[in-house]
Amino acid sequence: GNMVALMREAAQKVYATEKFENRGEFGELFLHAAIRQVFNSTPAISKIYYKSARNNTVKGFDAVHVVEGNNDLELWLGEAKFYNKISPAIGDVVKELKDHMERDYLRDEFVLIAGKIDSKWEHAEALNTLLSPNTSLDQVFRRICIPVLLTYDSRCISNHTECSDAYCEEFRNEILHHYKTFSKKELPINVTIHLFLLPLEDKAKLIDELDSKLKGWQNL
Repeated sequence: GNMVALMREAAQKVYATEKFENRGEFGELFLHAAIRQVFNSTPAISKIYYKSARNNTVKGFDAVHVVEGNNDLELWLGEAKFYNKISPAIGDVVKELKDHMERDYLRDEFVLIAGKIDSKWEHAEALNTLLSPNTSLDQVFRRICIPVLLTYDSRCISNHTECSDAYCEEFRNEILHHYKTFSKKELPINVTIHLFLLPLEDKAKLIDELDSKLKGWQNL
């Protein structure tokens, strides 16, 4: 019954600025949707709760989810780069992966995450135990997954208007090329990384449409 009011409030909290082209919230939303849909993950916290003021950008991981598997709780710490070029997206996310897997960074992030977990949530106790400073990071690393979502303006997408055999072949080749480029980078070896590539026809047009929808919700 209060869906519209909650959507309006959420839209107002995200931002109220004309500088939306340089914001990362859209990439975070795509990442959230991807891991929810593909891996049936459950959000542990929402980054919106880190915001202390409107228009603030929030540092740290772009998603904090959990996935149940093999009688264990996996901690999914996501990274998203909502870019129009794939090369800088790969370069920047690889650097962040290295920085964010540092032990001191992880411990600091775990303190922030633990403080935002709803005590009534079914996974609260298990996740708090995993994030505890008394839990060895060696154990934590075995249960961390890093979903990475990268967007870019795709030549393949812009060159085709139908899902033909030629399109499928070009699309497959483009995706595999970028996957190989990413996988050849110096990536953290003690965690599982899941790569999502999201090719776009035109990031600028998509941003305009998303911004229009968001501002529509703000005014409902």
